[in-house]
Amino acid sequence: MDGPPSFADLSKSANDIFNEGFGYGFVKLSVKSNLANGVEFKTSGSYENNANKCAGSLETKQKRSEYGLTFTERVNSDHTVGGGVTVQDQILKGLKLSLNTTFSPKTGMKSGKVTMAYKHKYVNLGCDVDLPFATSSIHAVVGYKGWISGYRMRFDRLEIVQNTFAFGYKTGDFQVHSNINEGAEFESSIYQKVSDKLEMAVNLAWTTHSTNTCFGIAAKYQLNKEASVSVKVDSSCFVGIGYSQNLRPGVKLTLSSLVHGMNINSGDKKLGLGLEIEV
Repeated sequence: MDGPPSFADLSKSANDIFNEGFGYGFVKLSVKSNLANGVEFKTSGSYENNANKCAGSLETKQKRSEYGLTFTERVNSDHTVGGGVTVQDQILKGLKLSLNTTFSPKTGMKSGKVTMAYKHKYVNLGCDVDLPFATSSIHAVVGYKGWISGYRMRFDRLEIVQNTFAFGYKTGDFQVHSNINEGAEFESSIYQKVSDKLEMAVNLAWTTHSTNTCFGIAAKYQLNKEASVSVKVDSSCFVGIGYSQNLRPGVKLTLSSLVHGMNINSGDKKLGLGLEIEV
């Protein structure tokens, strides 16, 4: 069902240009497989260069399409386990309900989250509640002929702690969005698909308490069907470069780096390596 995006995804196209293809500071391996019975397995591991720290997880997902159900289970290397269930388009067309929980056998820590999302042609509504009802948020986005406006309210217990307004315009090749948080923090993003091979994005952020404006510009260029290169620069003069290559069907290699543009020989350099395998 077509309709406006969720509040969290209003700037997704621009954010993807800034984030995808950049994994500097980490060495990552991800393996994903799908069994004939519909069960999906995903194993991932990472090594953080500066912290000399390893992390890993094993996640399973099983869909029961006839009932609109999806079950997930996750085991992490930080001694936590999690699980979740999602039901979609059963109670009401466009309605999605999810429950996710996390438990640490080592510490006894327990947490959970209940989410509700409803999507229609002109509206996208959502509610997130962290168990045991410590924090929650409600958000809504309405759209008509490319114009989009949204609102999000966050609670701590029963106290309102944040109000965020958003507005923008979206077409197939061009998107612009702005957020106003508590009337004091402003964020804007622009996304443009210049051609079939080139995509560009710009992010801006500023506050009423400072005269400084943070900004960044990013671009992704598709070299061919199997390879792409991404570049981004921010107002602090950090330059990120990423290269992605499909080595073969189901195998993707990503190389990335981050350097300070005004002092390339400084110790701020970061390198990244990622390998994704799907069988």
